[in-house]
Amino acid sequence: MRILGIESSCDETGVALVDASGHATPRLLGQALHSQIEMHQAYGGVVPELASRDHIRRVLPLTDAVLAQAGLPLSAVDAVAYTRGPGLAGALLVGSGVACALGFALGKPVIGVHHLEGHLLSPFLSADPPEFPFVALLVSGGHSQLMRVDGVGRYELLGETIDDAAGEAFDKSAKLLGLPYPGGPALSRLAQQGDPQAYKFPRPLLHSGDLDFSFAGLKTAVLTQVKRLAHAQLDGPATLHLADPLSAQQKADVAASVQAAIVDVLVKKSLAAIRQTGLRRLVVAGGVGANALLREQLGAACARSGVRVHYPELHLCTDNGAMIALAGGMRVQAGLALAGEASEGYRFDVKPRWPLADLSASSP
Repeated sequence: MRILGIESSCDETGVALVDASGHATPRLLGQALHSQIEMHQAYGGVVPELASRDHIRRVLPLTDAVLAQAGLPLSAVDAVAYTRGPGLAGALLVGSGVACALGFALGKPVIGVHHLEGHLLSPFLSADPPEFPFVALLVSGGHSQLMRVDGVGRYELLGETIDDAAGEAFDKSAKLLGLPYPGGPALSRLAQQGDPQAYKFPRPLLHSGDLDFSFAGLKTAVLTQVKRLAHAQLDGPATLHLADPLSAQQKADVAASVQAAIVDVLVKKSLAAIRQTGLRRLVVAGGVGANALLREQLGAACARSGVRVHYPELHLCTDNGAMIALAGGMRVQAGLALAGEASEGYRFDVKPRWPLADLSASSP
């Protein structure tokens, strides 16, 4: 079964074609991605209206490019999967509208996919795919969650962030240092030049006894430290834009210390989830899953504990159409209901807010 996947939840337009036939390992036949980073940089963050309009311009040319890459006509597509949520409402409507129009034109079913389920299942496209059951650490821009995963659509929430997610902590700390959008990757690059022990930042909820996360206090501690350093440099009153007086080394040390605090929490909470569930397999997915320090420390900690850890390939960590096509195909293989079949008249809706824990084997 060839699934065309369309991702348009935020600031990246992704289209991919995945072969999920029978019980064979899913194969990526073609993919294309357009990032809106340059467009949003001038505003310091994503502008929803601009994001939606850009998705409209990109999605069909990207679809043509994917089909050409795969060497297949549109008629070879057996189903179309799209991101139903969560995400920006306008951006989601672009992908869902195009998907349902294509499904109607082809007379083929369409599948509404949960964006985080796409991230969760993306390692199944990697060279080292996992096996069920496993613990999943989902870490992206707005989400930090630990899940027990027993199969497609069978997810148990173990812990989640009660305020800022790990990705938000990266981004907000980067902004305090005057780094450009997107802040998380910029902070990680700068951290390579710094001392991770230069500043002692808090590890919120590290010893809470549960599997929840909290990173808002870390952001406040970073703001306090940056203010302190800036005041020392200026020897007088300062504004919120305090990063400029800091030296390059001070910025690098703050970045490294922030990254060390975030990674420390993610690693120790993940290992606690492994102990609590008794499972011996961990999957890391989402944009923050591409962080080199996280991969290094989590890989080492899991090796010491005899736990297998799986990551998606780096190009599958960020939002992309391949993970949506894959999730759609795996839901079909698992015999789950399809949202928007021809019998339903290709009606669709989007879910800007949609907890992953709400998914179940019986939900569309």
